[in-house]
Amino acid sequence: MSPSMKETSLETMEKKGEDVNGIMKKEQDKLFDPSEAPPFRINDIRAAIPKHCWVKNPWRSMSYVFRDAIVISALLAAALYFRSWFFWPFYWVAQGTMFWAVFVLGHDCGHGSFSDNPILNNVMGHILHSTILVPYHGWRISHRTHHQNHGNVEKDESWVPMSEDLYNSLSSRTKFLRFKIPFPLFAYPVYLWHRSPGKTGSHFNPYSNLFAPQERKHIMTSTTCWIAMVVFLVYLSSVIGPSMTFKLYGVPYLEWSYLRGGLTTIDRDYGIFNGIHHDIGTHVIHHLFPQIPHYHLVEATKAAKPVIGKYYREPKKSGPIPFHLIENLVSSMKQDHYVSNSGEIVFYQTDPNLFSPPKSA
Repeated sequence: MSPSMKETSLETMEKKGEDVNGIMKKEQDKLFDPSEAPPFRINDIRAAIPKHCWVKNPWRSMSYVFRDAIVISALLAAALYFRSWFFWPFYWVAQGTMFWAVFVLGHDCGHGSFSDNPILNNVMGHILHSTILVPYHGWRISHRTHHQNHGNVEKDESWVPMSEDLYNSLSSRTKFLRFKIPFPLFAYPVYLWHRSPGKTGSHFNPYSNLFAPQERKHIMTSTTCWIAMVVFLVYLSSVIGPSMTFKLYGVPYLEWSYLRGGLTTIDRDYGIFNGIHHDIGTHVIHHLFPQIPHYHLVEATKAAKPVIGKYYREPKKSGPIPFHLIENLVSSMKQDHYVSNSGEIVFYQTDPNLFSPPKSA
């Protein structure tokens, strides 16, 4: 086609009201293969992030701890004041949300992004995570493995896709509990005790194959702190009663486990919860550079996006409440069941018979 004919075609398309740029973009998207090696290096992304985003301010980090503690205390006081079934549902959702915020701050301690002081990080990490029944060092070490091997089917620690052989070896009951909502959303406590299918060990056992021999004393410390929290809850039950303890602590604990289970390793917009959860939705940059404090992740993400280009999947814009994530979760549970046993790059595949009723003989 001659240049004049190309120009005429474009003019005709414009006269018809067609978006030329939009059509060209669609054609380019068809040619984009996200499985190909990106044309940039991690150092290119690092260089695009402003230097101050790497600075850890312990006073600022502690201010978020105090903020969350004040909100949690206020919610507790309100629940004890009202003691009404009209108020309990609001309390459970709000307090469960705050438990998740506490987890994120302890998560920063585990990555060393809370401060440059390892002692402060470990002390605050134990305080924060023990209050929500997470063994700090056990989680910290396994989470480090996750970051070092994210996306690796064989070596990743959490959110690990199952191979087809492993998937087929699971019982029908296990498959049902793993993929049928709402059961997967409450799997986090089970993961801490038993890890993922196909893996052995526990986050509480210092002799688990999760940990090196020199790390055993750390695991014993964290497990001791976890036990101390359990003892406190038992004592609290003897003072105010098991029912009230369950309403004040048990239900919010299940709620935060639900929130934990709903997260994935791509960026998400959580609406009004973005700030409450300390911007944990900025997960891509966090996974690349976990040493960046949470309060710099939004700015770091904006700076890195031009470098990452199409390899960055823009999260869907949320309303005040992120109802759109329910659709994403349901879709994932229905489609993302296992990956091929072989191949350098593998993609999720679907078991069409997973939720089908058993055939009669």
